Formats: sequence, C-alpha cells, structure tokens
Amino acid sequence: MFNKLNIWVQRYFYHPNIFDKILSFFLIPITILYTFAVYFKKKFSKEIDFQIPIISIGNITLGGSGKTPLCMAIANEFKDGFIILRGYKRQSSGLVCVCINGDILTDVLTSGDEAMEYATNVKNANVIVSENRNIAIQKAKELGAKYILLDDGFGKFHIKKFNILIKPKQKPFFDVCIPSGAYRYPFYFYKFADFIAKEDISYFKSTKIIDPTQRMVLISAIANPNRLDEFKKMCVGYYYFPDHYSFKKDELLKIIKEHNATSILVTNKDFVKIKDFGLNVSLIKLQVRLSGEFKELINSKIL
Repeated sequence: MFNKLNIWVQRYFYHPNIFDKILSFFLIPITILYTFAVYFKKKFSKEIDFQIPIISIGNITLGGSGKTPLCMAIANEFKDGFIILRGYKRQSSGLVCVCINGDILTDVLTSGDEAMEYATNVKNANVIVSENRNIAIQKAKELGAKYILLDDGFGKFHIKKFNILIKPKQKPFFDVCIPSGAYRYPFYFYKFADFIAKEDISYFKSTKIIDPTQRMVLISAIANPNRLDEFKKMCVGYYYFPDHYSFKKDELLKIIKEHNATSILVTNKDFVKIKDFGLNVSLIKLQVRLSGEFKELINSKIL
C-alpha cells in the first residue's frame, strides 16, 4: 500500500496524467489560501539577530532536494559548527543534544533519522534537534559553536541568517503551492535567497554502492524517491515507504524472502534505522564535493 501511494504522489507532483491534473485544478482554492498564509507569515516576521553566523540550507519544494548531503559536506569542511534541525518523526520532544564533539548521546528513535545520519557521517559532529530553533541556537552558543547550520531553516523567517536555497534538477510540473503543486513556498520566494545552490555548479555529487550483491532489493523511505531511479535496474524489486518511515525487521525479511534477495539496497538515511537488524545491507553512498567558489562563500559567512 505504501509503495503504491508514494509512487502515485511522485507522479501527481512531477508527471501527472489527465486525472491528476483535474484533481490539481479542483484543489486550487486550498492552494490559494495556503499561499496567502505563507505570504503573510513572511511579511509580518521580524528578524532576531542571535549574534552568531547562521547558515540555512533549504528548499521551497516538497520532499528531498539534497539538503542533508550538502549540510554534511559543509560541516565536514568547516569545523566547530553545530547542525540544528527539528528531528522530524523522532519519538521524543523538546531539545535533545544528539551528538557533541563526535560523541553520540542518544539513539535513532530519540534523535530521528536525519539527525543520526549527521551524527554518524560528520567528523566530530555537533547535532541538536529541537522544534524551537531559538532555544537550540542559544544552546549551541553555550556549547561553543563557531557557526550554526540550520537544516531546512528557510521558513524560519524570524531568524537572521544567510539563506541558501537548493534548486533541484527535477522541477515540479506545476509552479504552485500545495496541494495543487509541490511547492511549500511560492515559486517567487527564490528571490529571498541569499544564494541559490545548483548541483554541478555549486557542488558536485557522486554515488557508489558499498557491498553490492547479485540480487538486491531497493528499499527507501526518503522524500522524492525518484532520485533513486538509476538504481532500479540493478535490483530485483523496489519499495518506497513514506518519508522518515520506521522500518520493522519482519516486513523487511518478508520483502527479502519474496524476491529471494541477497541484500537490501538503502541510503544512509535509512541505514541508521536498520543497522542493528542484522540484515545483509548494500549501501548507496552519496558523496558531495563543494566547489572552490562555494567554499569561499561559506568561509566568508562564518568568519
């Protein structure tokens, strides 16, 4: 069921058929109301200066655009930063210090998958999750942060920050907000970016599969799983679950048995949730390299 629903969502937003287009048209009144709400939130927000360099990595569309890998690359390049994020779908609330100076202080259920991905892939990582970014920023300052990276912080209009927006290669079919389109913020909000990061210009991606096997089955619970389409042909099957989904060992074993698979192929984000299941795993390893110009830009903002 999850697989079919997620495949439909991807089609609706990016490759709609005639029925999807009709549905999108009838949802326009809700889209208009949503767009006005976002506009007024931006218009009436007053910026707070936290007296520390803050860089936000965000996007204005639904789903993934590569924010986490780019944040990770920046944090690995420039030391003494603190990564702050909400910790979506974590089984905890309030402020949680996930990792300080490379020491992981909690488990993935408490931190959320993305926070744990940072904790395990950034050298000497400092990661805080909190619904309230103000409190998290103050905590990071107390702990000696040199600068702060806000994962998905564009919509925090009240925080004075340097806004980097990622413009994904795959563009939604309609340039309108949800639910008629895939935009969380109106398309023209790109003008509020301090810098627009574009793949192959600002940064470069490369992927490789660690421990591949002959009969892999692709399993993903990331936003916009269409980004993994290139790996389908290498696999005997594929399953897309909702973003941040908490996998159960039994359901993965069932999928493996159904396809007589020799391993499951997953991203880093999903691996942190299943690494203790004792399953044979092939890992999609994404590496991001920052351009020289982009490094200079970031360096100028954290000095």
